[in-house]
Amino acid sequence: QLLEAKASLSLAQAQHALQLQQAKAQINNMVPKQQLEQLQNTLREEQCKTQQLQKSLQLQAEQTCRQLVRTQEEHEQLLQAAVEQAEGLEQSLRNAEAVLAERAAQLRDAQAQLSRNKLLIEELHGENRRFAMALQAAELKQKSMEKKNQLLEEQASALKQLIGKITPASLS
Repeated sequence: QLLEAKASLSLAQAQHALQLQQAKAQINNMVPKQQLEQLQNTLREEQCKTQQLQKSLQLQAEQTCRQLVRTQEEHEQLLQAAVEQAEGLEQSLRNAEAVLAERAAQLRDAQAQLSRNKLLIEELHGENRRFAMALQAAELKQKSMEKKNQLLEEQASALKQLIGKITPASLS
């Protein structure tokens, strides 16, 4: 609109200058008074139109300038909000990275503990197998001892019976 108004103003000024030249040429050529007055009236009208166009152009320029300032302020506010949001997101990212690093360290610790527990379990399984074998050997030894004990008891019983038979005979 501003460019259109400027173009209209330039056109009006050009027309005005042309009409002024024409008027001067006609005056020089002895233009009749009535035609001169008509040209002067037209000139005044054109000058009036030019002034109105200049005022309109000035108003439009001022409005455009105010709107440009408002738009620039809005853009600055939006930019500031975007910067603040980016900073907030950056802080959230740093916090998330810190939490992630802490969890990763915890997982590494847990994995190391799990490895140690696994080795301990394997050692316990080995000891358990040795104890089971020792228990089995002890049970076999106990059974063997029980058998020997039974044999000894049977022998002791047989000896008692024999002594019981021999003792009365030797006393008589």
